[in-house]
Amino acid sequence: MSEGTLDDLYFEWLYGQVASVRNRNPRRGYWNLCRQLYTTPFVYFVPNDDNRALDGIALREEFAEDNAIDLSREWQSLDCSMLEMLIALARRGSFQDGADPVGWFGIFLKNLDLYEFTDQVYNERIAQEVEQTLRRINDRTYDEDGRGGLFPLRNPKNNQRKVELWYQLAAYLLENDPMLSSL
Repeated sequence: MSEGTLDDLYFEWLYGQVASVRNRNPRRGYWNLCRQLYTTPFVYFVPNDDNRALDGIALREEFAEDNAIDLSREWQSLDCSMLEMLIALARRGSFQDGADPVGWFGIFLKNLDLYEFTDQVYNERIAQEVEQTLRRINDRTYDEDGRGGLFPLRNPKNNQRKVELWYQLAAYLLENDPMLSSL
């Protein structure tokens, strides 16, 4: 790991969970986008989405164990970031379907229309667009079918703005996994 603050080291570790830290090709890197995700808190108000925040915060303990670092209670009690939540959710998706968490993270970026925002094109205008997207996720102002959110559905059974992320993930898996959708 590189030298820097605990926050810098942790961000680099998080980034390494979904992208190559060593490959700084601006056409393929998402360092700036992920930094913005990291500095944006994950806000939840739908019941049980606190579990997604707890999953994200649990990454801090894994980081500390991987790097033999003692974390202060103050640092551990900070709010969950969007990046932490998305990485933890990507791991959950991976566990459910056997795919790679990196692939799930890419699905999230595509579903949120953020996939094209590599470091090569990232600028202030894009940062504002990303901010609007993250606000839409936190405020649950995406479409009832999940479009504009993490898990757009063709045939939702419920208003996805009121469904916890875990069940949105499950519905998305059912619609998009050929093996499961035939059940």
